[in-house]
Amino acid sequence: MSYPFKMPETGFLRLKDILAPRGPIPISKSTWWAGVKDGRFPKPLKLGARVTVWRAEDIRDLIATGVTGHGE
Repeated sequence: MSYPFKMPETGFLRLKDILAPRGPIPISKSTWWAGVKDGRFPKPLKLGARVTVWRAEDIRDLIATGVTGHGE
């Protein structure tokens, strides 16, 4: 499967790099944030007042487990 954005092995990802169409997870922002709140998706890190990121390793693990919100 190929995506316009090549996910790094390590480092940080912004939400635009995680969710479709640029990222590999085809869900809406509201579904993503609901999943973060209830623990289905990884918790973010705050790098600043307006900068929220996720560890690339956490997103890779999420994709590997297939838990992306579909069929729930």
